[in-house]
Amino acid sequence: MTKKDIHVVPHKDGWATKTEGASRAGVVVNTQKAAIERAREQAKRERAEVVIHRKDGTIRDSDSYGNDPNPPKDRKN
Repeated sequence: MTKKDIHVVPHKDGWATKTEGASRAGVVVNTQKAAIERAREQAKRERAEVVIHRKDGTIRDSDSYGNDPNPPKDRKN
């Protein structure tokens, strides 16, 4: 199974988590914060990356929860 990124995207009913390549949203919640928390839990289990989008669809942030042998230096934290 290939690693699929988990995106936090705007949804008509609030915010949703969507696994890359999926046709439907995984979880729909009221706030972006709640969607980010759910996406992070899933990403830790699946060793994937979380990609957080703004309301306009542009990428706001991303965090990796995989097992990268040469991880980049995280300069934002």
